Formats: sequence, C-alpha cells, structure tokens
Amino acid sequence: MGVTVPAALGLALCLIGWQWHWVQAWLDRAHWRTLLWRALWMLLLVWLVSVGLFWNALAGQVRGFEGAAVSASPQAIVVLGSGTPDGQPSPALRARLDKARELAALHPKAWVVVSGGVDFGETLSEGQVMGDYLRAQGMPAERILQEERSTSTELNLRYSLPLLQEKGLGLDTPVVVVTSDFHTVRAQRIARKIGFTHSIAAPAPTPLYLRYNAWLREYFATASSWVLGEL
Repeated sequence: MGVTVPAALGLALCLIGWQWHWVQAWLDRAHWRTLLWRALWMLLLVWLVSVGLFWNALAGQVRGFEGAAVSASPQAIVVLGSGTPDGQPSPALRARLDKARELAALHPKAWVVVSGGVDFGETLSEGQVMGDYLRAQGMPAERILQEERSTSTELNLRYSLPLLQEKGLGLDTPVVVVTSDFHTVRAQRIARKIGFTHSIAAPAPTPLYLRYNAWLREYFATASSWVLGEL
C-alpha cells in the first residue's frame, strides 16, 4: 500500500493534468459532476490530513518508546522478523537486529528471541537468518532462541512464548519487543492483547529510502488490524 497508493495518486494527477480539457468537458455536461468532482477532492484532502495526524501521533509514541526501552530491565528481548532476501537480513531487519544487539549489551542476562518463518520464495526461515546474523556479530549462540514458524506479528509473539516458558519465563516477564519504529505502536498493542503485561516496544530506525513508504503502509496496516480485531 505504501507504494501502490502514491503511485496511483501520482498517475491520476498526471493524467488529469495531461488531459485536463477532457476533464473540463466532462464536468461541463452536468452540474452533479462538478459537485462529485469537488467532493472527491475534499475526500482526498481529508485523507491526507488523517495521514498527517496519524504520523504525528505515531512519531510521538515512538519517542516515548525510545526512552522506555533504554530504562527497562528486561529478562528477554524479542526481535520481530522482516524480509530476508537471498537469505540475508533486509536493511530494515538489520536495523532491528543491531538495536537488539545494543539492548543485549546493556542487559547481558536477557535471552534474545529471534522470530520469523520462511519468506515467500525462500528456503531459510527469518529466525534462522536472524540467528546467523547475531552469531556472526559475536553474540553467544547459547543466548539466542530461534522461533521459525510465524508469519505475522501476532504469531511472532505467540510462538515465541513457549521458548520463553522453557526458560522459566512467562507472560508477566519484562520483555522488550524490538521492531521498526513505524511498527512499534501496533506491536505493543498486539503484545498486550496476547497477555504480555510487561512488554515494551523498542524502535529500530527505518532506512531513509524506505521511511515514508513504510509509515504510509503502517497507516493502512493499523486500520486493517483494527478491523480484524488484532488491536
């Protein structure tokens, strides 16, 4: 959605500008068409304002999560999966893993759970790729727990729970959930709905070339999660 919506809007505006005389001729044929035309522009303006308000609220909550994650004392750090093209972490996923490494260094006794199933068209799970990356960066293998079945944020957290329980931890355990900055609010709400009563989302920066695309996609993802009852 972060790509297709701006592309569709841009294409539509280009076509309107290029063939404006056709648009004007269509509008002149009936008064109701002019009213419809104005209503469509008004709806577009309202939508743009709603996106701006959403981004502003999201940015404020992300700043709050940054401070809370630093001051937390977690017993587990759960890293949510993302793309693994060609068996390597995507830039967004690498940022999440680097954020997890920072937190793991601050909290050396916390378990690190990497969570994610097999990408479409891939043979390695996200959890495997994430674990390999952290081990290559020097994190002790015995500290890493790999969840390799999940295909969504909710399943990331649900399937990570048994791994934590094997270590004597549970839903009331202080847990930091590491994900991309735009995803923190939704991830935190999903974690609390599942029952993680002491979860805190930790934001990893989204690469600049992906940032606005990802934040617009999150606008639609949040609406979808609300409709589906995930939040």
